[in-house]
Amino acid sequence: MDLGAGTYEWHEFFPYLQHNIGVVITIWAPIVLVYFMDTQIWYAIFSTIFGGIHGAFSHLGEIRTLGMLRSRFESVPSAFTDRLMPSSKEELKGNQDEIERRNIAKFSHIWNAFISSLRAEDLISNKEKDLLLVPYSSGNVSVVQWPPFLLASKIPIALDMAKDFKRTGQGELIKKIKYDNYMFSAVIECYETLRDILKNLLIDEEEQIILSQICFKVESSIGDNSFLESFQMSELLQLSNKLEKLLNLLKVEYEDIESYKTQIINVLQDIMEIITQDVMTNGRGPSGAARETEWKEMFTKLNLELMDDRSWREKVVRLHLLLTVKESAINVPINLDARRRITFFANSLFMNLPPTPKVRNMLSFSVLTPFYKEEVLYSEEELKKENEDGISIVFYLQKIYPDEWRNFLERIKSDPNDEDISKNYMDDLRHWVSYRGQTLSRTVRGMMYYRQALQLQCSLDMVQDRGQLSSIFGGQRTISPEQDYDDQMNLSARSLAIADMKFTYVVSCQVYGMQKKSHEAKDRSCYNNIHNLMLKFPSLRVAYIDEIEEIVGVKPQKIYYSVLVKGIDKHDEEIYRIRLPGKPTDIGEGKPENQNHAIIFTRGEALQTIDMNQDNYLEEAFKIRNTLEEFRDGHRPTILGLREHIFTGSVSSLAWFMSNQETSFVTIGQRILANPLKVRFHYGHPDIFDRIFHLTRGGISKASKTINLSEDVFAGFNSTLRGGNVTHHEYIQVGKGRDVGMNQISLFEAKVSNGNGEQTLSRDVYRLGRRFDFYRMLSFYFTTVGFYFSSMVRILHPHFSYNPL
Repeated sequence: MDLGAGTYEWHEFFPYLQHNIGVVITIWAPIVLVYFMDTQIWYAIFSTIFGGIHGAFSHLGEIRTLGMLRSRFESVPSAFTDRLMPSSKEELKGNQDEIERRNIAKFSHIWNAFISSLRAEDLISNKEKDLLLVPYSSGNVSVVQWPPFLLASKIPIALDMAKDFKRTGQGELIKKIKYDNYMFSAVIECYETLRDILKNLLIDEEEQIILSQICFKVESSIGDNSFLESFQMSELLQLSNKLEKLLNLLKVEYEDIESYKTQIINVLQDIMEIITQDVMTNGRGPSGAARETEWKEMFTKLNLELMDDRSWREKVVRLHLLLTVKESAINVPINLDARRRITFFANSLFMNLPPTPKVRNMLSFSVLTPFYKEEVLYSEEELKKENEDGISIVFYLQKIYPDEWRNFLERIKSDPNDEDISKNYMDDLRHWVSYRGQTLSRTVRGMMYYRQALQLQCSLDMVQDRGQLSSIFGGQRTISPEQDYDDQMNLSARSLAIADMKFTYVVSCQVYGMQKKSHEAKDRSCYNNIHNLMLKFPSLRVAYIDEIEEIVGVKPQKIYYSVLVKGIDKHDEEIYRIRLPGKPTDIGEGKPENQNHAIIFTRGEALQTIDMNQDNYLEEAFKIRNTLEEFRDGHRPTILGLREHIFTGSVSSLAWFMSNQETSFVTIGQRILANPLKVRFHYGHPDIFDRIFHLTRGGISKASKTINLSEDVFAGFNSTLRGGNVTHHEYIQVGKGRDVGMNQISLFEAKVSNGNGEQTLSRDVYRLGRRFDFYRMLSFYFTTVGFYFSSMVRILHPHFSYNPL
C-alpha cells in the first residue's frame, strides 16, 4: 500500500528503438479508430433526423392508415384532378358542386381501374371490391355518391336515430343527419336510388302513380316540416328488412328468371303494403289506392329484363350494401398489402408532383429488363414438389397468404374443399403461385400496367378535349367506344395506338435463342413460357443473342447477332437483327452486357431499367407521365431515382429483417444522398435514365469483368463525372423482391462489399475524389467505401485498444 506510482518516459518502455514512429502510431491508433467510428455514427444520426424532416416537408406519411384515408377522402378527387389530370380552363367553370362532380367523374375511372386491379391480383374479395368502387357518375342522384366503405353503417345508425324522435323533432333530426356529411349523402342516395329502382321496375301506370304519390308525400312533408307526423319512424326497420330481401333477389344473376318472379312479386307487395299501411300515418296512402283484397292483384307486372342491364344491377348492389353493411366495413380491405397500396396512392396525391401533360404530349420512354435463366412461370411439377419437410410451394403460399387464397378461389368460382383444384384450374394456379414469387411473369405483368394506364388516361384526355365529360357525368358507365371524331376511328384503338407510341417494353433474354433450339425439357419450358408472355402482351418485345455458324473464306466461324422478336400466333417474328463484333459475355460481366446489347432496341427520351425480380402496380403507373416531366425541369436530372417497396418481407423473419434494412436505404437513405449531400448514384433498379444523355456518353452499364462487379453504381459515377444530376423522388414506387434465406442474404452482402472493394481500385472513384469539393468528398466517402472501412474499424478497435503491443 505504501508503494507509489512512478513516472516513466516513453523510451523506458522501448529502450532499443532509434525512432519514435512506432510509439506515435501505438498511442494515436485507438484515437483515430474512435474518430472513424464516431463519424459514421454521427452520419447515421444526421441522416435519420434530417431525412425525417425532409420527408415531413414532402408530405410523406400524411395518410398512413384507413382511418386517415376516410377523414380526407372528400378532398382526394380534387387532389387527383390537380395532380394527375391535365389542367383545363374549361373545367374551372361552373359552381362548386359542378366542379366537384366533374372531379369525381374523372377520379372514378382511375380509382375503379385501380380497385379492379387489386381484385384481379386477388388482394381483395368481390364484396370488398363493391365496397371500394366509386360510381362512374351521379346520374339522377342529387348528392355525391361516395364509395360504400365510407358510408358503412350510416343508414342503420340513421334509422336507429330516427325511431327515438317525437313528432315535433324533425328539425333536430335533420340537423343531426346533416352533421355527418357521409350520413346525409347516404340517406338521400338511398331514397332517390330506391325511388328510381321501383319506378323502372313497375310497368302498370296505376302502380307508378301510387309510387309517385308516395314520393310526393315524402318530399312535401319534409318541406312543410311534418315528416315525423306523416310517417311512423318505428316501422322503418321493418321496411328496411323487406327491402334487403327484395334487393337480394334482384342482384342475383338467374338462368331462369321466371322461376323467381313470384318471390320478387310477393316481397314487392309486402313492401308497398308496409309503406302504405304501417309507415304512412293516414292508413292506406295518399290515394286510398287499393283494398286489402286487391293487394295480390297489384304489382304483378314487372320489367324484369332490367336485371340484364349491368348499370341497373350495379345500382341494386350498391343500395343493398348501403342498407346492410355495418361496422365490418371499417376494416375494408383486410389485406395489408392492399391497405398499403391504397393509402400510399392517396397520400401521393397530396405530394408535390410535376404538372401533368396530355398523353400525346408526354415524353416517350422504354423499360428494359435483363433476364438469364431465372424462373418465368412455375411448372406443375414444381408446384407439387415437396421439400425435406414434406411441404410444397402451393401449401406454403396458402399458409402465408390465406386471404389471397380465398380470394383466388372466389375468383375462379371453386369450392375451398374441392380437391381437384390442381386438375381443373392448373393454369390459373400456376399463375397465382408465380405472381407471388420472384418470376419474370410477375415483372412483365407489372410493367405492362404502364400500357394499360396510358391507354385509359389517353381516353380521358380525348373525351376532355371534346368537352364530353358531361356525358360521363350524365350517367354513362364507361366512355362509349364509338365516337364521331374525324375519321370515326374507335376511341379505344386510338388511345391504344398513342400508348404504344409512348411506351416500349423490351426483355433482354440473353439465351432465348439457345433455349429455342435446345431439346432439354427445362429450356423448352422456359422458351414456351416467354413466348406465351409475348402472345399475352402483344406489345412485349424480346431481345436475345443469336449464335450462327457461317463460312468465312474457307473456315467456319461463329457469328453473333443481337435479335429483337415479337410473338405472332404459334411462333415469334423477327423484327431487327444487328451483327455484333463478338460474343459480348466473353468480354464483360453477364448482366451489364445483356443490357448493353439490347439497349439499341429501346425507344424514347427516357429509359427505365427493371430487374426481373421486380413488380409494378397500376395505380403507380398512372403517375409515370408526371414523373417523366422531371426531365423537362430547369435542373433536369440525368438519372431519376425512384422509391422501392420490398414485397418479400412476409416470407420469413430473415426476409422481414432484410426488407426493413432495404426499405430504410431506398427511402430515408437515398433521400439524404440526393438532397442535400448530392452524392446519390445508381444503386440498381428502378431508376429512370435520360436515354439520349447516356447513349451518347458511354451507356448505362460498365461491363468490365471483376472491377465492375457492382455494375449499377458505375452508371451513377459516369453520369456525375460527365456533369449529370442524380435525383430521388418518393411520390411513386415500384415493387422489389429481395433475398429471403440466410445463405442468399450472406452472398448478397458479400457481393456488395466486394463490389465496394473493387470500386476503390477504379479510375472512376479516383476522378470523383479529385473533382469533388471537400464536403461532398467526405459525404461520398462515408456513404460508400467508408461504411465498410468503419465496420472493419469497429471490429479491430478492441484489439488496438486493449492490446497495443
